[in-house]
Amino acid sequence: MSASASIDTIQFATRDSKDSIENGLAFAPKFDENGLIPAIALDHATNEPLMVAYMNETSLKMTLALGEAVYWSRSRSEIWHKGKTSGEYQVVKEIRTDCDQDAIILKVVQLGGGCCHTKNPTCFYRKVDMATIASEETAPVALLKL
Repeated sequence: MSASASIDTIQFATRDSKDSIENGLAFAPKFDENGLIPAIALDHATNEPLMVAYMNETSLKMTLALGEAVYWSRSRSEIWHKGKTSGEYQVVKEIRTDCDQDAIILKVVQLGGGCCHTKNPTCFYRKVDMATIASEETAPVALLKL
């Protein structure tokens, strides 16, 4: 992904019709009632899930302009340039959107020590232990560390 545009020159398409959104080639992201769109970061080389965050229109435009992931922090209510304070930048190589353009995937090269604030390489460092679901016990579903 080449970062050469200015945030002021990036324009998203209007959401004219279902057909144009689902079959057209114009990027018309659908932000929710809070002005956000979910963004899933995947490792560019391995497709390993790294994290899920949200973007608003400004952070998505900043991501396109910079070529690095910029999110909206819901907990802090501010723009969050991933890695700016931690050094764990995400260089964006590809952006995909789903059929109705209300979610995006960022394929990134993760720089620094890891993606997660827990210092794990990915935020998805545990999985549901499916065996605990199949058992007849009433214990809570367990997680397994990867």
